Amino acid sequence: MKLNLRYWACQVAGWGGWTMINLFFVYQFAHDMYLKPPEKSRVFLTDLFIELVWSILATHLLRFVLKKMQWMRLPTKKVIMLFISGVTLTGLTVYYGSKATALLTKTSLIEYEKKEDLNKAINKENQLNVAGTNYYLSNANKLQLQDTSKSALNYATAFISIKKSTGWYRNQNGDWQYEDQRKGRFWWEIIFTFILVALWLLLYMVWHFVEKNRNDQVDRLTLEKTVKALEVKTIKSHINPHFIFNSLNSIRALVDENPQRARKAITELSNILRSSMHVEKMETVPLHKELDIVKDYLALEQMRFEERLKVELKIDEDTLEQPVPPMMLQTLVENAIKHGISKSINGGFIKICSDFKDNNHELVVQNSGQLNDVINDDGFGIKSTQDRLRFLYHGKARFEIKNVGNNMVECKIIIPVNY
Repeated sequence: MKLNLRYWACQVAGWGGWTMINLFFVYQFAHDMYLKPPEKSRVFLTDLFIELVWSILATHLLRFVLKKMQWMRLPTKKVIMLFISGVTLTGLTVYYGSKATALLTKTSLIEYEKKEDLNKAINKENQLNVAGTNYYLSNANKLQLQDTSKSALNYATAFISIKKSTGWYRNQNGDWQYEDQRKGRFWWEIIFTFILVALWLLLYMVWHFVEKNRNDQVDRLTLEKTVKALEVKTIKSHINPHFIFNSLNSIRALVDENPQRARKAITELSNILRSSMHVEKMETVPLHKELDIVKDYLALEQMRFEERLKVELKIDEDTLEQPVPPMMLQTLVENAIKHGISKSINGGFIKICSDFKDNNHELVVQNSGQLNDVINDDGFGIKSTQDRLRFLYHGKARFEIKNVGNNMVECKIIIPVNY
């Protein structure tokens, strides 16, 4: 809403300011030409207002088309072509639209000036004493005149003088016809309209480029801040007493019984902690690296739950190199164990799926259990996942969590493949 108000304020202020500049120069330097008599002043002001309205409407239509075409996503060459075609079509719309409206409302300044020039032509006939004669037959080398009281040279001079000064002349039948003596006026007006529209479009595009860069910088800074905060929270989440104590107790029990497995467990714990420390250094990692961390985490948890934790992986090999946010999948798996498996005496299962669907990469974590009636969106796992997806993919990725049947919770991350 605020953006629309600001846009319309700029539209009215910009085109309205240009109209006021026109009025200023007319009042200062062309007052008698456009503002006298009062009838001509009314026509001129109405014509100027019509041009103002058409300029606002035509450029607003251009903006609408640009937004529909998502011009900021187009390559540079297409933007240049769009700029040229937009200026041309919008300029023609402003020029001919305002002229046609002025004609329909009978407030055309050009038509008014033509009537003025016709009256001047009639008055000049009287001044040159050729009114009522056939002086116009002197045109086109017709020198045979009925009125021999005037020389052919005087008649030809009168004909040329009237036509040159007013644009009006009589044809061979004695009827008045008009021929514009200022043919360059049309080209000047339409070229000037193109220049104004080009300036408008240039300002519009530059402003949006600057705004986009500013927003990207803000998003980048926000993302960096969020990632750092997430790093602290993730580390705290991983180094909580329950997780550390449970893992160390399990490792201690294995030291005598299975030293080799104990050493492997220590390596797995080290990998998880190291990954937590490296979160802030990267925005995405290949899926296979994220899966390695998840497998290490699940291996540690299986030491604690033993047969009560069943794990199933259904991974499309084509997705292994697909970039994903680091520690995101591990966070969802950890939440599944914390809120699902650990609350059940009999334990449960976790299933992790990765596949391509409709040009998206889908990551799915399913676990036994049920969601509460009200999902806590402020919880660290859900909120961090939503925030990171929003910042990294600018609203193009989605996160979903829901109950499936009576004893399954499903978390799904949907990321566009070609982002």
